Amino acid sequence: MDIGSIMQQAQQMQEKMAKIQQDLAQLVLTGSAGGGMVQTRVTGQGEIISITIEKGLIAPDEADLLQDLITAAVNDGLRKAKEAGKQAMGQLTHGVNIPGISNLF
Repeated sequence: MDIGSIMQQAQQMQEKMAKIQQDLAQLVLTGSAGGGMVQTRVTGQGEIISITIEKGLIAPDEADLLQDLITAAVNDGLRKAKEAGKQAMGQLTHGVNIPGISNLF
């Protein structure tokens, strides 16, 4: 394999990775907790778009529960975003595990 061929393959992979990042930025996933009482919407890149809280939970004596549910919903959404990134990268690398590449997303 010559250097020109390797450089061309690297360029193609870079273009595919940019497309995957763009697709993940547009992907919206929903994380939830408390049976859907707290929901978060996150992008495939892990950016929180919104948090929705069922009105019945917004009470001074429920603050601790609400905080726990928000944390759980955010983490659920972020897990889904991370998994979407892994799946997208798996398509790019055809299942080959390349150390550090999953950290790009």
